[in-house]
Amino acid sequence: MEDLLRALTSSDLAEIVALTLRVTGIALIISTIIGAPLGALIGLSKFRGKSFVRALLYTGMGLPPVVVGLFVYLILSRSGPLGSLSWLFTPSAMIVAQIVIALPLTTGLTMTSVESVSPELKRQIAALGATRSQAAWTILREARIGVTAAIVAAFGGIISEVGAVMLVGGNIAGQTRVLTTAIVLNTRQGDFSLALALGLILLILTFIVNTALMKLQGR
Repeated sequence: MEDLLRALTSSDLAEIVALTLRVTGIALIISTIIGAPLGALIGLSKFRGKSFVRALLYTGMGLPPVVVGLFVYLILSRSGPLGSLSWLFTPSAMIVAQIVIALPLTTGLTMTSVESVSPELKRQIAALGATRSQAAWTILREARIGVTAAIVAAFGGIISEVGAVMLVGGNIAGQTRVLTTAIVLNTRQGDFSLALALGLILLILTFIVNTALMKLQGR
């Protein structure tokens, strides 16, 4: 309890939590805005190579975060194609890495949810003369439980991620330090009690956000 209180009263905790939520929130919003419609489009379409696209998405869902971090690091390094942006070791680089991790999850799980919608509903929608966009929106609403699960899975995957954000962010105090990298730092320094307290705070935040997402799903 003393260590939890010490963590809660830490002067830089609010900054760390705020950065964690900002980086993860922006990455989740962008990956959802791109991934949910893309997953619905893939799920509703029939085209040559769809099995290959599905295999790519499933592979992306299992990408090791440290590999993603290395890829983003090389892209954003001075000698990389996007080095002129000077994003390396900034929150922007961390957001990019988390988008790469989350996008296959939101896209792939949304695609699966849309494909699992009853074919009878799809035929009814077509018979009523709905446009392609109207049909897609109706099917997305029907598959909202699966779509919400995709968002929750993506959120869980990126807020708990450490390898990629450590590589591209550098764990710089006051600039790129988030809860997961702070936990790693305190563990390496032998302050296991504080690391556990920070882990508990991370779990509480995750629970709160997931509860909010589940309430949106019900609506």
